[in-house]
Amino acid sequence: MNQCMCIANLQRLQYFFVKATFVAVTILCCGRGGVCQELKTSLVTPAFFSETISPLLEKHCIGCHGPEEQEGGLRLDSVTGISTGGKSGSAVVPGAVDESLLMSALQYMDEALQMPPEEKLSSEAIEAFSQWIQAGAPHPEGRVVVHSPPPVFDPVESRKFWSLTPPVRPHIPHVLHPEFVVSPIDGFIESQLEAKGLLPAAVADKTTLIRRATFGLTGLPPTPDEIDRFLADDSPNAFEKVIDRLLSSPHYGEHWARHWLDVVRYADSNGLDENIAHGNAWRYRDYVIESLNADKPFDQFVKEHLAGDLLVGPDTSQSKKIEFLTATGFLTMGPKVLAEGDQTKMLMDIIDEQIDTTGRAFLGLSLGCARCHDHKFDPISQADYYSIAGIFQSTETMESLVRIAKWHENSIASPEEQESHRQYLLTIDTKKTEIENLIKHSQEEITHASTALPNSTESRGNEKGSAVISEEKFPENVRTQLSQLREEQKALEGAVPQMASAMGVQEKSSQESRIHIRGSHLSLGRRVSRGIPAVLEIDSPLSIAAGSGRKELAEWMVHPRHPLTSRVLVNRLWRWHFGRGIVATTENFGILGEKPSNQPLLDWLAVELIESGYSLKKMHRAIMLSRTYQLSSDPQTCATKEQAAQVDPGNILRWRSDVRRLPSESIRDAMLVVSGTLDRSMGGTLLHVANRAFLFDHTSKDETRYDSLRRSIYLPVIRNHIHDAFWLFDSTDGAVPNGDRGTSTVASQALYMLNSDFVMQVSKAIAESLFVDSPVNLDTDVRTTIAFRRILGRTPAECELVLIKKSAEKIEMQLQMDGIPQAERDLSLWTVLSQTLVTGNEFLFIR
Repeated sequence: MNQCMCIANLQRLQYFFVKATFVAVTILCCGRGGVCQELKTSLVTPAFFSETISPLLEKHCIGCHGPEEQEGGLRLDSVTGISTGGKSGSAVVPGAVDESLLMSALQYMDEALQMPPEEKLSSEAIEAFSQWIQAGAPHPEGRVVVHSPPPVFDPVESRKFWSLTPPVRPHIPHVLHPEFVVSPIDGFIESQLEAKGLLPAAVADKTTLIRRATFGLTGLPPTPDEIDRFLADDSPNAFEKVIDRLLSSPHYGEHWARHWLDVVRYADSNGLDENIAHGNAWRYRDYVIESLNADKPFDQFVKEHLAGDLLVGPDTSQSKKIEFLTATGFLTMGPKVLAEGDQTKMLMDIIDEQIDTTGRAFLGLSLGCARCHDHKFDPISQADYYSIAGIFQSTETMESLVRIAKWHENSIASPEEQESHRQYLLTIDTKKTEIENLIKHSQEEITHASTALPNSTESRGNEKGSAVISEEKFPENVRTQLSQLREEQKALEGAVPQMASAMGVQEKSSQESRIHIRGSHLSLGRRVSRGIPAVLEIDSPLSIAAGSGRKELAEWMVHPRHPLTSRVLVNRLWRWHFGRGIVATTENFGILGEKPSNQPLLDWLAVELIESGYSLKKMHRAIMLSRTYQLSSDPQTCATKEQAAQVDPGNILRWRSDVRRLPSESIRDAMLVVSGTLDRSMGGTLLHVANRAFLFDHTSKDETRYDSLRRSIYLPVIRNHIHDAFWLFDSTDGAVPNGDRGTSTVASQALYMLNSDFVMQVSKAIAESLFVDSPVNLDTDVRTTIAFRRILGRTPAECELVLIKKSAEKIEMQLQMDGIPQAERDLSLWTVLSQTLVTGNEFLFIR
């Protein structure tokens, strides 16, 4: 008995000795954080778990995370349960306190993840958990080992989905009616029509074709002369020559850039909380126009968008360097909450917008849906999302995150501009030096003069070595000279020339991202390597040797065996030519997206794009020279129209062409063309404020002007306040990717056509030009014919001439009754008739 008591007393003494030693060492080392922590954790043993950690778990955690209940799939009553973790990931990462989700929950870092939920543990208890984890989480049952979570999706099985399988060129089908097949495209279309017992409509007339093609490629109407030349050309390749002429027009790039700008959510302002000007966004817009006109291969286009700054080498020309740097504006242009106080949240929100836009624009996938959890439908895990996030976390998008945050801009100034700027700054420095020298010289003179006066203040101060002479004591002429020099300095500083810059990104230190539990940056899970979604790996995971990984990401996107990029692009081209994509959901090729209406055709186009060297102009030719493109929109020209109306009322199978309204920009541009007032100058900006200046804010005042006569693509796109004429006719808002504009029909559109100043101005301009181009004494029929040819591209029918003549007589009588002088009556009459033509369906719609 006594021996047992002695042993027990000895154990207690040892315990108190260890504890006292621990306290003493802690006190001695409190000023050496790292050493102190190491000494603390070195004393943590499995016994520490049993004596300290286990009671805390039993009291506060096991009730919800034990044998009877496992909230979130997490058990904490065994080393196996701790190692396995829960649905949110690893609860404990031995040796890594910051990466252990348990610590995040105990510290109440995220209001959505606070454990225990009823009350936060004491700081001593939390510190005990921290020491235990830092020491490697020793446990009486063995080591805590973090297990890699099992794959959320089976990549092999998931790749069987139609859009996740690399496209292979299919064989062109054999058809019963080869007379309807003039290109491979027609073969795929005709095969589906025959399967439904349908025949295609007849080919459209030449006037309809040239109008369709001209608007389709340039967004502008054909001129009467262009129509006449096409009608007179009976050669077999007459339409091909029209297409080639239009593709070589600079207006092609302007029109198709507008399509692409919809996809990349282009805007000239930030939107959201601080709607300040994207003063240099126009450089990206002009880059897109120039790239399309030059038929830049799309794979190169993609590389420049994602990693243009990484393509700049020592031998890169200045013009190419500007292109490469400007292209990365794609990553910078999204809307941002620039006044967000939580800088980490702001940065992760910006990265989320980059990931979502990149996914939708190039891959047709909603990658952003995996920020907070595994994608609910597509085989994209949360780990996949943060593997991409790491790439953009290793990229500098923002120059400053301090409210109001500033996005990064790359300098594109030429060496000559840089030298000029340096010389200007030297001029300012010279002016400052001149001021300093004048002050110094004046002080020395006063000091020297005062040495003859032993009792003077200056003399006594000089003896002490601290003479301070106020400028008020300077002679008046010196003060005047100083005032003038400072005014000159202020003027120079206020007129420092701004060196050219473009919105864009650059590299920063590489880092791996950590999974954000429920998308919150306050609850961080395990680290994931930078890379791509596992289901989209080509042979192996993405290998990033150094840098952010953007270059590798871009190269992976345009790999010939990539299942999505080429399909998504050719589907966009098809949609912009026909009004509906082969995949109707242009931004969603995932599980919830619509299935392709003709997958063999889609795959043939995708392979054709790749094998053509990613040339968009070659794809335009292939599509437009098909019989399918040239079909009439009139159902009456189809021999099986009744059956087609039953089987395919939505014209999904393309048995005829669709009647489509012009996009908002083409409506405006076409009116300017037919009125003879369009300013065709290209490039530059029409913003009225400086870069990063406020545009449309809480004052609800936006002084942006839209009265320019230039093409609509050059008018500012102000987020939160899109130009009324564009918004009314279904323009995008510039906030999210949208390659599939809707087409609404609302009463306010008709009211705009009847009453807007713009429509009245172009109608009056048309009327004035009719009198300039023709003698005053021409009769109504002749002048009507001139107006019809200019506005509608055709001559009027006899019944139309009769109708207009009768209408003109009624209008003339009304104007006379209103007391309008004869000279004004003629102009008013033809203004009304011109307005009737430019606001009619024939002008506003493509057949």
